[in-house]
Amino acid sequence: MVRPLRSEQFRHDEIAIVHCIQRCVRRAFLAGDDNVSGIDYSYRREWIRRRFESLASVFAIDVLSYAILSNHVHVILRNRPDVVASLTDEEVAIRWLRVFPGRRIEEHLAEPSQVDVQRVLSDADLLAKIRTRLSDISWFMRALAEPIARMANSQDQCTGRFWEGRFKAQRIVDDAGLLACAMYVDLNPIRAAMAEDLENSLHTSVYDRIEAEKGNKIPSAAFDLLPITQEESIVQRRKSVAQQRLDLKVKNKGIAKRVPRDSWLAPLSLNVGRTSSDPQVHREGLRASDKGFLRIEWSSYKKLLGWVAENKPGAGRVSLPKSLSEALIACGVVPETFSDLVWNFRKYFSRCVGGSEAMSGDAKRIGRRWHRGQRRAATCFS
Repeated sequence: MVRPLRSEQFRHDEIAIVHCIQRCVRRAFLAGDDNVSGIDYSYRREWIRRRFESLASVFAIDVLSYAILSNHVHVILRNRPDVVASLTDEEVAIRWLRVFPGRRIEEHLAEPSQVDVQRVLSDADLLAKIRTRLSDISWFMRALAEPIARMANSQDQCTGRFWEGRFKAQRIVDDAGLLACAMYVDLNPIRAAMAEDLENSLHTSVYDRIEAEKGNKIPSAAFDLLPITQEESIVQRRKSVAQQRLDLKVKNKGIAKRVPRDSWLAPLSLNVGRTSSDPQVHREGLRASDKGFLRIEWSSYKKLLGWVAENKPGAGRVSLPKSLSEALIACGVVPETFSDLVWNFRKYFSRCVGGSEAMSGDAKRIGRRWHRGQRRAATCFS
């Protein structure tokens, strides 16, 4: 099958929800317990989670759900050009320079100075280009993958690819498809036999939300959105690389405030009292917006996810409570087929995720007659 164009799947100037999958090279266990070498690389999963958290604080992209496994990563992203439009030129420049400052202190990025910000502001073409990139999912995934690969290769004392290639993307085209995909992502550790239940599904969005519900907090990995002065920049450059690195570690450790574990994720439930055109821009520097993404409450989502986890293929049938059945019907999902839809997600969907009618409409958008999986989707969505 011919690889789809990225421009067919999403654009930086229109809001889209995309399920992204990034695999390690040769699908090796480079972020888990490698049975061949006997080395446990599981700590690298926290590298990836913290990088997600950092990028969520600067890109105009909402992180809806994620799961980090031993050899691949799942993440559902929603780009927000409307959020970018609400940012000032200075905010755009600072956010961009936090991720791509142009200077590096070994594996650490140098801090952007006020002079760096003014340089960007003085170049209208560069500023316009940066605005588009802040809501571009491809640039988000690039900013995620590149530093993780550099850190892993440095640690392993090797060169070459860490990631298999470009990430796989599935466009999600309706609420029912988004609910199924979010649950598919959250259940990945249980599916892979890495966890027995939701409470122990580490490095997933559902684990973060459960821990936040308990009141647990973590040191924030969000970028500081203030540039350093020119004098501070000069002093920093005059120091040795080792001293610069130490200063950055001390500063990052010192300023990291403790925040709820899910504070960088988009809220799960949509605020029905807000208009769809309201960008709900987040102003605390932790994520792009305060806009939810599912027409279901968190308590119902957690119960439904637990029910799907118990209804594994081949397991005994667990009855679905009436309230959850009604919630599924309200989302446009057939309750009787939902468990199979989540557990066998890859069987139903390829490049596009959603109901048959929504998938047909998306196919027409890109000049195609149909999407693979439309007939199967018709049996699962009302």
